[in-house]
Amino acid sequence: MSSEPTAKTRGVLFDVDGTLIDSSYFHAMAWWQAFRREGFDVEMSAIHRCVGMGGDRLIQSLVPDSTEELQEALKSSHSAVFSTFWPALRTFDAARDLLAACSEAGLAVGLASSAQDRDLEVSRKLLDAGSSIDAWTSSNDAKESKPAPDILEACLEKLKLTPRDVVFVGDAVWDVKAGAAIGIPVIALTCGGISEAELRDAGAAEVYDNPRHLLENLEDSLIGKLA
Repeated sequence: MSSEPTAKTRGVLFDVDGTLIDSSYFHAMAWWQAFRREGFDVEMSAIHRCVGMGGDRLIQSLVPDSTEELQEALKSSHSAVFSTFWPALRTFDAARDLLAACSEAGLAVGLASSAQDRDLEVSRKLLDAGSSIDAWTSSNDAKESKPAPDILEACLEKLKLTPRDVVFVGDAVWDVKAGAAIGIPVIALTCGGISEAELRDAGAAEVYDNPRHLLENLEDSLIGKLA
């Protein structure tokens, strides 16, 4: 389910986990526990570096040649463990204000998330951004997960915009690669735990610390230029 399409002609797409919601390390912990349940001792640091990929790609990267049955078991375990962290999730400082500022500047705002529906619903309630959000996606909207650009394309379709009309804000190397795949410039935030150097090396056009830092520099950012 998504909101009604917007008539706005330019917009900003936002990743959610690690960008607007402080959840990257909770996802890493949930995957770590899922791997342990299935008998795999995967280092937490290796898992964290893959957070931002779709679950299928994350598993393939960390447990090569895993069977379809094992992948489903791991994804199910991750989902179950992550849900226990819902009460601890928080938005990053100024995340809601950032969305509102983009909307008030006349830009369409899309949540280009590949989270499961139930996780996304929790995030949307936390953001409490109301009419500032014009459309959103979930894992059901994309055939291939990031770094493939499918979820961005799905969000663009809902907003009735094209890659040249938008900027994408994310926190992971995989967000940057997904944007680059269809020519969307990416603003990267380091609050998901990935360094500025790595994000710039991946091709991020601009890098800020967190939503508050971006909001404070919004006028001079790519978003300000787009508006």
